[in-house]
Amino acid sequence: MSNMKLPVILVNFKVYENAVGEAAVSLAKIHEKVASETGANIAIAVNAIDLAAVCKAVSIPVFAQHVDNLEYGSGTGSVVPDLVKKCGAYGALLNHAEKPVSDDVLKESIRLAKEAGLFVVVCADTPERAKEILPYGPDLLAVEPPELIGGDISVSKAEADIIKRAVQYIGDDKVLVGAGVKDAEDVRLAVEFGASGVLLASGVTKSSDPEAVLRDLVSGLN
Repeated sequence: MSNMKLPVILVNFKVYENAVGEAAVSLAKIHEKVASETGANIAIAVNAIDLAAVCKAVSIPVFAQHVDNLEYGSGTGSVVPDLVKKCGAYGALLNHAEKPVSDDVLKESIRLAKEAGLFVVVCADTPERAKEILPYGPDLLAVEPPELIGGDISVSKAEADIIKRAVQYIGDDKVLVGAGVKDAEDVRLAVEFGASGVLLASGVTKSSDPEAVLRDLVSGLN
């Protein structure tokens, strides 16, 4: 699996019906195709059940959508960071608005994920919250205003100041932005304002033509 370069488009498959099981593998291959043909940096985040199959199917960076703050042992149902790495994953997504964790859990999850060799992206709802999380040691912080997630208006167009503040607080090599990202202009503005890429989901995964959407999105990186 190749290393992830910046700026990047990180697509979260979530658990949409058309992005799980065999469909997850097919969708992952579309992402790999677009990345290969355009030279763009694309990564994906998939659910724990599909993680191993997707990692085997593609060479682009694959993230787990969540890992727990546990090592091997009696943690029934837990997603162990080291096991995620052994499945072939490149990284882990933590503290998404749909899967929030407490500060204590987040600190330990980051530590264990990093020890396992995973690249860690942590989500935060505001630049100020991202600044608080920065000392915990994530590789990237994805700032996503929850009120815009899954919506039709992107953070790039509606809340440009959020991106600028995040870059100011955290540094331009540490910030991804997300929520409502749908097209090349959203990506272009995010990068123009100093972000190192975008995190998105439904704009690609719920599209009837995800390849066309991806090609449009990556054009915003240029």
